[in-house]
Amino acid sequence: MSLNRTSGGLRNIDLITFSLYLGLVSIGWLMVYTVGYGEGYPADVFKYLATQSGKQTIWIGISIVAFAVIMLLDWKFWTTFAYPIYTVGLFFLVAVLIFGTRTNGATAWFSFGGFSFQPSELAKFGTLLAVSAFLSYYSTSLKQFKSQIIAIGLIFTPMVLILMQPDAGSAFVFLSFLILFYREGLSPTVYLVGAFSATLLILGLIIPTEQISLTLLLLGVGALFFQFKPLSYWVAGAIALAVGAFFLAKEGAWWISLGAGSLAFVTAGWFVYRRRKARLVFLLSAAILVGSGLAFAANYAFNSVLKPHQQDRINVWLRPERCSEKGSLYNVTQSKMAISSGGFEGKGFLNGTMTRLNYVPEQSTDFIFCTIGEEQGFVGVFGVVTLFLLLLIRLTVLAERQRSTFSRHYAYGLAGILFIHFFINIGMTMGLLPIIGIPLPFISKGGSSLLGFTTMIAVMLKLDSHRYQI
Repeated sequence: MSLNRTSGGLRNIDLITFSLYLGLVSIGWLMVYTVGYGEGYPADVFKYLATQSGKQTIWIGISIVAFAVIMLLDWKFWTTFAYPIYTVGLFFLVAVLIFGTRTNGATAWFSFGGFSFQPSELAKFGTLLAVSAFLSYYSTSLKQFKSQIIAIGLIFTPMVLILMQPDAGSAFVFLSFLILFYREGLSPTVYLVGAFSATLLILGLIIPTEQISLTLLLLGVGALFFQFKPLSYWVAGAIALAVGAFFLAKEGAWWISLGAGSLAFVTAGWFVYRRRKARLVFLLSAAILVGSGLAFAANYAFNSVLKPHQQDRINVWLRPERCSEKGSLYNVTQSKMAISSGGFEGKGFLNGTMTRLNYVPEQSTDFIFCTIGEEQGFVGVFGVVTLFLLLLIRLTVLAERQRSTFSRHYAYGLAGILFIHFFINIGMTMGLLPIIGIPLPFISKGGSSLLGFTTMIAVMLKLDSHRYQI
């Protein structure tokens, strides 16, 4: 929604994106206010500013000022200083490991004067700029191995530093750049391999390795059988071995069943290899070996490497029956109860009993979606989800209308970051995904988070306002 095609700045700002941003920030302030309402608010304005919603009000003011400053800066500033900003972000990630404040088991914050700053928010923004700049080079192509290594290195460097804090949630967000990489030509094979690996790692946490290995062997034999028309006696024997391996497994004879399954795969594979389809045999063999190895590694890490509280987080997600409702399962149970208690229309603003009585831990930050569900019900939840989806759709529209490759990459990268935050946060409050401590953009309490997302949105609007000049 541009007012003219020649000038940028505030006159050319995309009003749809800006309105969606303001709407989400306003809802966030109301939810933070209602979370602290049960404790009462002082009449004195200075005492109020020391409360949760008071501090959030200050950060909203700071974010608005930052937004205005960004709109006054030259758009070329962000393309020119993309790598320096990225470097500063890495510097702060290293510094927080040395001088940071340890909170909830992670050294991820700088604290000063009653306020806290999380450098991973700056690192997200810096990485977004750096990746956008790198992909904009005329010689960069994600179909080339060299470009792939550099692009992945740009996102994995801050990931590793954040994992050292440790803050798995913030580190996971950097995988959102894979959405941008796919749009810019990274081979779908990479994503298939990634999905296969992730699936085996998750299954390895809940299923014994021998069961996974046998299943992979039987699937491999099944894939090889489709290469035979008609079936020979040897292949028929391999089928019999595979079936026998399955029934032996049901009786608990795992080593015998694995041996039979392996023999069946080798037999079928030999015939396929002789039919000049060696590539298929090698691919299936690699998939079975790598898949079994990943499952074993996940199982070993869970039982021998992870600490009890880390195991509890995984069990809450994948095996809740092993968790105590008054222990590790408490957060998710209370969260789901709060959301479901809102019904269709909710209990009304400031009337959330579970919210006001503080039944849900971290309800102003990671679990603020519960407050929306309890007080505003299905209607409120649907409204917030719709606003986020509209914002994501609008960002893709902005991306596709950019003349600058830097601006297009930036828009898709920003959409990916917002999507991961939105998807993971809502999923974990409903018990569908593991609890990894990711805030809901613009809504969760947190100054560095709000300032970080505001900065990213403001830069996008600035770049878009000059799209006819770039």
